[in-house]
Amino acid sequence: MNNKKNKEVIEILMRNAVAVFSEEGLRKKLDSEKPLKIKFGADPSRPDLHLGHTVPLRMLKVLQEAGHQIVFVIGDFTGMIGDPSGKSKTRNSLSFEETRKNGQTYFEQVAKILDPKKTKIVYNSEWLGKMDFGGVLNLAGKYTLARIMERDDFSNRYKNNQPIGIHELLYPLIQGYDSVAINADIEIGGTDQTFNLLVGRELQKDYGQESQEVITFPLLPGLDGVEKMSKSLDNYIGISEPAEVIFEKCMKIPDNLLADYFRFTTDIPEDEYTALINRDIREGHILYARKIIQMYHGKESIKPAEDRYMSIASCAIPENVEIFNIKKEAAGVVEVLRMTGFASSNSDARRLITGGGIKIDGVTVNDINLCLRGTYIISKGKSKFIKVTMKEI
Repeated sequence: MNNKKNKEVIEILMRNAVAVFSEEGLRKKLDSEKPLKIKFGADPSRPDLHLGHTVPLRMLKVLQEAGHQIVFVIGDFTGMIGDPSGKSKTRNSLSFEETRKNGQTYFEQVAKILDPKKTKIVYNSEWLGKMDFGGVLNLAGKYTLARIMERDDFSNRYKNNQPIGIHELLYPLIQGYDSVAINADIEIGGTDQTFNLLVGRELQKDYGQESQEVITFPLLPGLDGVEKMSKSLDNYIGISEPAEVIFEKCMKIPDNLLADYFRFTTDIPEDEYTALINRDIREGHILYARKIIQMYHGKESIKPAEDRYMSIASCAIPENVEIFNIKKEAAGVVEVLRMTGFASSNSDARRLITGGGIKIDGVTVNDINLCLRGTYIISKGKSKFIKVTMKEI
């Protein structure tokens, strides 16, 4: 890899990363000009990929295009334990067959981002399934209980008298051993995996290998604007969902998070999406929806999805709808409902929103902190409509 390309790769990684362990080691390995093994572990318990998963996957693509080998570790063995990271209770275990099936589904979706011909897929049962009890004890002896209990999820469960299985305590070591098994040079993951990734780095040293460099990337907030994107929380945008569903969900992204969605999940230049968001937030949502559909369903799927959304958004709106011109560049949805008389007070507005009684352009609003810019059709129930335009005079 030439120096110019190498600098571009490092710049992209550092611009998007939350933390690097260690930056000096990362730069040294990338400067070596030899193909590196880049490890990425996949949890087969949730095989449906959403935009949150694409954040590290897009960084893997950058490294893959620079000539490095992506090693996709499907945790079919660890999936039978269930990753306890960030969990307040023991997760249900999967059968071996379920982890294999889900792992294959996961990889098929990953092929929408990575080149499958240049991606090596391995299953950690290949080495963990062969480990005897002596090997398990040897691995367990590499770490202390005190170190394992440094994890917030374990310490919080212990303080709250919630049970922690011994198999869960072993999970970071078992996942970390994957790095030893494939002799990884670099491992990428989300910030929720930092502890596990660093365990792998330390285990490599214990087994006489050069320690992998670890790069963590942010967890994309979900559509609720609070929790990380997750299918279990129903706040996600799945990359394999129908294009029309993706378009509608993209229009629901909280305004204050739209720039982050552009930054971490698309290649659209920052100055371009920032200017559009500042000028017209609704057009920003539309551009984002078009881009995501193009990336995962193809350009031909954009128009039908957009037409359907616009049709639903404008459905059954009376011609004599009352018009309100608000002399502000932007205003919160609660304030708008009160100013237009759609709500008698701020508390009434919040009650209507949390109860699912307000729609904007045909989409139910669930964010009481939603900021509005531009022109919207707001409806309450099936018969009350107003048209609101915000424009600073």
